[in-house]
Amino acid sequence: MNCPDVVAVCGSRREGSYTRRALRIALDAAADAGADTELLDLRTIDLPPFDPDAEEGETVREFKRRVREADAVILGSPVYHGSYSATLKDALDYCGKDEFTDTTVGLLATAGGGSYASTLDHLRVVVRSVHGWTVPTQVGIRGAYDKFDGEEVTEPGLEDRIRELGREVTANADVNPSARPAAPAECDD
Repeated sequence: MNCPDVVAVCGSRREGSYTRRALRIALDAAADAGADTELLDLRTIDLPPFDPDAEEGETVREFKRRVREADAVILGSPVYHGSYSATLKDALDYCGKDEFTDTTVGLLATAGGGSYASTLDHLRVVVRSVHGWTVPTQVGIRGAYDKFDGEEVTEPGLEDRIRELGREVTANADVNPSARPAAPAECDD
């Protein structure tokens, strides 16, 4: 793979979103690692609420195409009531195995208060259900309102963790979990 294509999907509609800020840092690190990057900002992409009976419009088809063609996807969401945002839920409901099978996925969650663990857990389950592959590095940010000053990260080590997510997703963009052998290889002792 010459130049991996990495997209980040921002599940926040908030104007000053900490999720969006963090995803931009991850994408900058992915670009520094050699990836072509794009932020799919659900604040500006006018996806209608998911309705399985409705005909998909051009906006939905373009969003799904962009996710499907990416080598890796970073999903980012604020924490709402212990889970991810309805905005991201609607976008992911449009996607399925066609968009995510064997796709490398990174996860990022920003919490205004304490815990982000269940949000990351819920996103891992969604990715697994559509046959995506999540990288081990995941970023959760507690008290996000206190971790940024403008676009700058103020907590020591946090920017490094976010950048590591971007690098890891890029480094593993060509991983194809289904290409692994069905039986373990025999080892010589």
